Amino acid sequence: MRAIIYARVSTENVQQETSLERQVAELTSFATSSGWQVVKVIEEQGSGFADDREGFLSALDLLRKRRADCLLVQDDSRLGRGNAKLALLYQVQKYGGQVFTLEEQGPLGLSELEQMVLQVLGVVEDYQRRLINRKIGRGVRRAIKEKGFRPEQNLANKGGGGRSRIDAPLAEIVRLRQRGLTFHEIALTLRGMGFAISKATVHRRYQEWEAEQENNA
Repeated sequence: MRAIIYARVSTENVQQETSLERQVAELTSFATSSGWQVVKVIEEQGSGFADDREGFLSALDLLRKRRADCLLVQDDSRLGRGNAKLALLYQVQKYGGQVFTLEEQGPLGLSELEQMVLQVLGVVEDYQRRLINRKIGRGVRRAIKEKGFRPEQNLANKGGGGRSRIDAPLAEIVRLRQRGLTFHEIALTLRGMGFAISKATVHRRYQEWEAEQENNA
């Protein structure tokens, strides 16, 4: 089992920093005694109600790329609180990952209500995806029939007037990321250099670069 150790505290005071160290030590000991391989240790300071934490996004990336099998946390509150917890847990399950807690000495136990909510999220997401695909397909067919529209020609870089791809210096994104900056910090840095770019775009560009590196490996 390839495990990601995820430790989180909500504030930056000294006591919480000690708590982070304790979480990591106890989780590492549990992983070792279970015979698991620790592929990454993530320590994070941030609110449990936030669903865009940099550390957790990194954990999801590893699960999505099948570089890890599970997430190991002290207890379910380390994942998050309220809706953020369920939203992030749904993403973990979506990528085929599992969550184990030190508190339960095994897989994270969910209440019947939580299980139902996760099932509903899956059904809704699948329905929305199919609905969007149908709308797009219907619109394209109507455009082709009525106006002879050719979607493959609707690209800005082909002179078709399509939406332009946001300009982003990929080499700089990679360099800053490898220096340990978060995607948010990279976006702020690039804005200071005159690039109108969001954290989401920086994250997407870096993922594309990683995928290209994997394909070339």
